[in-house]
Amino acid sequence: MACSSCGVIVAVLLVVAIRYEVVGRFSNEGCDLFEGSWVYDNVSYPLYDPKGCPFIEKEFDCQHNGRPDSSYLHFRWQPSACNLPRLEGKRFLERLSGKSIMFVGDSLSLNQWQSLTCMLHRSVPDENYTSTRTGGLSTFTFRSFNVKVMFSRNAFLVDIVSTPEGRVLELDSIESGKTWKDIDVLIFNSWHWWLHIGRKQPWDLIRDENAIFEDMDRLVAYGKALETWANWVDSNVHPAKTTVFFQGISPDHMNGSNWGEPNAENCEGQTRPLQGTTYPGGRHPAELVLEKVIGTMKKPVYLLNITTLSQLRKDGHPSLYGFGGHRAMDCSHWCLAGVPDTWNQLLYTALIQM
Repeated sequence: MACSSCGVIVAVLLVVAIRYEVVGRFSNEGCDLFEGSWVYDNVSYPLYDPKGCPFIEKEFDCQHNGRPDSSYLHFRWQPSACNLPRLEGKRFLERLSGKSIMFVGDSLSLNQWQSLTCMLHRSVPDENYTSTRTGGLSTFTFRSFNVKVMFSRNAFLVDIVSTPEGRVLELDSIESGKTWKDIDVLIFNSWHWWLHIGRKQPWDLIRDENAIFEDMDRLVAYGKALETWANWVDSNVHPAKTTVFFQGISPDHMNGSNWGEPNAENCEGQTRPLQGTTYPGGRHPAELVLEKVIGTMKKPVYLLNITTLSQLRKDGHPSLYGFGGHRAMDCSHWCLAGVPDTWNQLLYTALIQM
């Protein structure tokens, strides 16, 4: 039986209360906002028209890039025991007035940052804004609210250092953390780039303490880097000032066997989500590593446990209608409007209750 409106509040409190326990597995006295299914809703979705978001990145604007179907725009995330509040952009900006919010991570953080700026712009279309980019830092400012929504590109969170021997991925160094200090809301993400090899791999060697490796098990390396990040948060974040989220693991859809379609080589031609509440391929291995690290932390970090709900959206990727067009298959990023809008609704739901 669905929760009443007060049940939504209980669910939200459960979301923001998660601190040391395994994230996303809540008491059955309330509601797990991350457990549910996708329902078709062509009345209230999409939450914005990409045409009305003049700063959207070309790689995410699938309709502009010629995607022939549009049903993927009209699916709404429905938690099993309650409703997910709709993001009210003006309320969000008023709540964060005078503050800064920063997404730190790879292009999937860019995906979520773009989604949030489009959603907020849709809510206050006449609001004056500025958008600047300096190096790897992009800043979108809603001027009358004095709110900065920022994106800092940092795929590994830990450092990559140039040496005479080559580019070294330093698993226990996090000098880039200087950029994150004094931000009011931090949303971290890292995973996508940990699997890259060959020309796409941006490092030549891995340093773990005093040992140098040409390579190592990527899940092991990821876990070590997350431990360094966790130590930075525990040592540098003051919860009274800064709220910390981790985006969770955004899945790709490059093997149809994982969702019960062995003849599907990737996400091309997928037009509908998987039905039900569970993903046939099971939990993502990086998700387990991430939860283990967060479970050891002293400072509160709130995990947006978006993995399963995103695994169900095999239809949500650009496929042939992203940055590379028909020259490249993109089953990792997400079309906008689309799945990252739900990630931001979950973020909003947590923030408005804090």
